Amino acid sequence: MSPAQRIDFVAGFVGDVWTGGRVEACDEYLAAHYTIHHDPGDPWDGQVLDAAAFKERVRQSRAPFPDQSFDIRHALAGPDSVAIGWFWSATHAGDLDGFPATGRVLRMSGATVYSIDTGNRICGHWQVADRLGIFQQLQRR
Repeated sequence: MSPAQRIDFVAGFVGDVWTGGRVEACDEYLAAHYTIHHDPGDPWDGQVLDAAAFKERVRQSRAPFPDQSFDIRHALAGPDSVAIGWFWSATHAGDLDGFPATGRVLRMSGATVYSIDTGNRICGHWQVADRLGIFQQLQRR
């Protein structure tokens, strides 16, 4: 895959799975094992997930925010990775860690580096996201 193809591949994954909620599309993008190398605040931080566990992660993560949307603002490709900078927005439509649904639109930004294996599948990530900002938005009355 060329660098541009790797970027398009990762953008497709983010669009189909995380924005679109097409959990079954994970099969098109992911390696057999997916390692969450660094993602502070994510309950799956540090874990290695098989396809079924990753799909459950997507379901649980999207449940409070079914209309979530990722807007990729920057993307860089290396020989075995793609880094993206993104903005996220979503309506808080379901309970989240003790916060009942508020109906508010929440926003955050972050950056993710996706690892690509030799079979051209996504096999893990390293991420930073403004989760503190989300909790601050949830606490506002």
